[in-house]
Amino acid sequence: MIAGTDLPVSIQAAAPTVTSQLFGSGLIGLREGLEAAIVVSILVAFLVKSERRDALKWVWLGVGAAIAMTVIVFLTIQFGENTITGLAAEAIAGVTSLIAVAIVTTMVLWMKKAAASISGELRSDMAQALETGPFAVTLLAFLAVGREGVETALFMVGYAEAQTAWPLIGLITGVLIAGAIAYGMYRGALSINLSKFFQYTGVFLIVVAAGILSYGVGALQTVGWLPGLASRAFDISTWFNWSSWYGEIIQGMFNVTPTPTVLQLLGWSAYLVVVLVLFLRPTKAPARAPETSPDPQPSPSPERSTT
Repeated sequence: MIAGTDLPVSIQAAAPTVTSQLFGSGLIGLREGLEAAIVVSILVAFLVKSERRDALKWVWLGVGAAIAMTVIVFLTIQFGENTITGLAAEAIAGVTSLIAVAIVTTMVLWMKKAAASISGELRSDMAQALETGPFAVTLLAFLAVGREGVETALFMVGYAEAQTAWPLIGLITGVLIAGAIAYGMYRGALSINLSKFFQYTGVFLIVVAAGILSYGVGALQTVGWLPGLASRAFDISTWFNWSSWYGEIIQGMFNVTPTPTVLQLLGWSAYLVVVLVLFLRPTKAPARAPETSPDPQPSPSPERSTT
């Protein structure tokens, strides 16, 4: 047992190192920040090309509100457990983890499906918002960016045990890099294969979410809400030095434990298999109506010779 707690050593989450906190949260910030930045770029480009620069201030107002909401959600998740200890903290962490996994999974799969048509949908929504008024423009920008922001904050559940500012620093760094990349793409000075980028980083985020799910299951087993706390699937704690820098990065980024319970392993494996299959399966291109060529002009009928 660990002094000051009632929790078994095997259930205590390994505190992520500074390296894992910065790299893991930075990559999440880069992925989600680039999605949000591309959304903003589409909205701004539409307004500029439509000669409605007067509405840009309402877009930035919505973006600012979405960022503020994201920071509040992030800080609540990261530091909310500091005032709660023992089994109550584990119960909250477990429930929060499962909710986060459910919401994040839905968002990741939705983004994959909607990526091909999101540009046209945003332009259409902005056109309608301009007709409605400034509040509608602000709300559209807030919802479009806020969706990505909440997803980002929920992905950071796995770093809540760190109780330091390093995850926030890494997240902000990733978002700033994403903003620079999006600006370069907007100006035409940078080219990036977004399809490949989002596919690779999407797989990474799914693995992270699987770790969050495993952590949540372990936390709920600790408080007795789920059975099987004493049933260990395996023990690989002697395979290598888990307290080394690479061992702590693996544990810190992916919430991996060398002594998982059977239920943790089953949940982690089932989630990975199902979600990766759904995420990696080819997306069917929307059916296009067959193009019909205009009827050719009728050629004048040849004059018949009379005999």
